[in-house]
Amino acid sequence: MIVIQATEITKTYNPEKIPVRALQGVDLSIEKGEFTAIVGPSGSGKTTLLNIIGGLDRPTSGKISVGGKDISELSDNQLIDFRKNNIGFVFQAYNLIPVLTAKENVEFVMLLQKRPKKEREQRAMELLKAVGIIEKTDKRPSELSGGQQQRVAVARALAPKPTFILADEPTANLDSESTAGLLDMMAELNREEKITFVFSTHDQRVIDRARRVVTLVDGKIVKDERR
Repeated sequence: MIVIQATEITKTYNPEKIPVRALQGVDLSIEKGEFTAIVGPSGSGKTTLLNIIGGLDRPTSGKISVGGKDISELSDNQLIDFRKNNIGFVFQAYNLIPVLTAKENVEFVMLLQKRPKKEREQRAMELLKAVGIIEKTDKRPSELSGGQQQRVAVARALAPKPTFILADEPTANLDSESTAGLLDMMAELNREEKITFVFSTHDQRVIDRARRVVTLVDGKIVKDERR
């Protein structure tokens, strides 16, 4: 089943001044259960593509469908609701809320979804156990290592049971041991739960684990390799 369909996606910044063509006619399909890395040099367009797939940015032209729904047709408010319910995000900088505990950070999106308190708490505890940091439930981000914070971020991304997870350079701030642990955990979630992961990365450790590697150069897909 195709969960992401990008068709003829272009993105041009500063079109009225000095145009920068970040994406040039990208076609990409992602099926349920994939563990895919989007790679390429700095400026190749990989983060732009990830942001457009996730509805954080809009294409200049082309169409993005998620689960069969054309998100390029949605209003800004509809897009916010759609992201909240369908797409999980893991960022390089973790983006945890400093004043909340690990458990409260995981619960946060479910709180926005107005899920019942008991359901939120149960789901948060299940996910913190799944990502291997149940003992850190009541710790705030400042009390956690980088690897632990990123595990909380993954648990938070999984909380609303999204269609897929988008991870933008998730290992960039982690040491080798933390990276290995995080990737092991993501691979297990992918294998056991069939959760779809799409990475934007230049980290060879992530690329080595991916079962599909899509290479972008100058805003175009130049290679699409399945393993």
